[in-house]
Amino acid sequence: MKTIYLLRHAKSNWDDPSRDDIDRPLSKRGRRDAKAMAEHLVREGIQPGQILCSPARRTRETLERMEQGLNAAVPVRFEKAIYHADATALLRRLRRLSEVLASVMVIGHNPALERLALMLVDSGEAAARDKLATKYPTGALATLAVDIEHWRDLVPGAAHLRAFVRPKDLGRI
Repeated sequence: MKTIYLLRHAKSNWDDPSRDDIDRPLSKRGRRDAKAMAEHLVREGIQPGQILCSPARRTRETLERMEQGLNAAVPVRFEKAIYHADATALLRRLRRLSEVLASVMVIGHNPALERLALMLVDSGEAAARDKLATKYPTGALATLAVDIEHWRDLVPGAAHLRAFVRPKDLGRI
């Protein structure tokens, strides 16, 4: 059994139109949402074996706020390909993970994360699936369970949606 956590970066700041997209920081709401999600990670005992993170400033700042809820020993890889990836590229990346990993967290962007989740999920609680199908907002976390032994066997429709948590679901916003 493998577990995939798909975390969309928290809300970013669009105040400076001259700033390159990759350099946009989190907004005040984004910082608050990321902190609430970090507290959720602690409550739920979520500890991925590895984190794959886009190098965009907003994903790095989201990760910084998540780290308070994660084991300090979780290895993090910043991969530029995640910034530009579509769902198919993310799926290919997941298939290349080390077999010793039982779980991974991808911190990235839409529409790739949303499309990847929709591509992978075949089952799960109806209300969570409906929320996922409706919108994948900033700061949201999808938890997918996949009954495979090897990451290379990850295919569309193989995942069970364990949870889909949006910042507004946490009662902090």
